[in-house]
Amino acid sequence: MNWDRIEGKWKQSVGKVKEKWGKLTDDDLDVIAGKRDQLVGKIQERYGIAKDAAEKQVDEFVRAYGSTADTDDRTKERERAHGAGKQ
Repeated sequence: MNWDRIEGKWKQSVGKVKEKWGKLTDDDLDVIAGKRDQLVGKIQERYGIAKDAAEKQVDEFVRAYGSTADTDDRTKERERAHGAGKQ
């Protein structure tokens, strides 16, 4: 998964972002609005870490979230295909 996909599904991604970075407020998430550089900046600000460390966390999140989202997409596709066969 890449960041473009997270950005495109930002409203659905917010829950996972909140789980990972609980110090981010709803206002922070509204400002971020799916922009990677904004997320990195807010993580730096809220957690008092360097930009490199924040970027590394975001990269790891994208990899982890991507594998979860890809699995969810495959499951939904199988469910749709299976449901279509029942008609």
